[in-house]
Amino acid sequence: MISVDIIAKGFGTTPILKDISFEVSKGECVAILGQSGIGKSTLLRLVAGLDQDYEGVVRRPDQMAFVFQEPTLLAWRSAIDNILIVHPEMSEPAAREMLDKVGLAEHTALFPRQMSLGQQRRLSLARAFAGRPELLLLDEPFASLDGSTAAAMIVLTRRLIRERMPSTLFVTHSTDEANALADRTLVLAGTPATVVRNEDRREKQREKAS
Repeated sequence: MISVDIIAKGFGTTPILKDISFEVSKGECVAILGQSGIGKSTLLRLVAGLDQDYEGVVRRPDQMAFVFQEPTLLAWRSAIDNILIVHPEMSEPAAREMLDKVGLAEHTALFPRQMSLGQQRRLSLARAFAGRPELLLLDEPFASLDGSTAAAMIVLTRRLIRERMPSTLFVTHSTDEANALADRTLVLAGTPATVVRNEDRREKQREKAS
């Protein structure tokens, strides 16, 4: 479904990414792992089509959702309106059901400023999944959360991915997060950054089972 072939990406005269090629199949969750500042978010923006100034080709479906590091919610709209404005074709009962799936059934009328960061992240996740995306892009969606809240968010995200089966590309600098959520991990390193390791957890699990 998703095919990425980045030959080169830079900012001005500074090279950032080079020779990055991979595919993401339907329902697969792939983590992009690497140190802060290595170019993970830049790669995600290229895949999303938000930045088209690069050498290479990216093929992706039209039905796509992006969950950014910050919740990027409409502060002047209620939780349910944050979903309905983005998805005008959606009925109010369906939006309420989506909020219920992320544990916000009792908070539909709250505004983002009245919510904790964890609740805002849940709302962002609900908004993304509400459109039933074929491709889901997650840019460090658990950053700045305490350990227990982040763990609960990972469990919730994994459940929604398994239920809706989008192809998922997930950026993180945490090996634990990658292991908890992803089927496969691509490790970026170097200057400019490239994929130095491709780890498939499913293959390791099959090897252990045998």
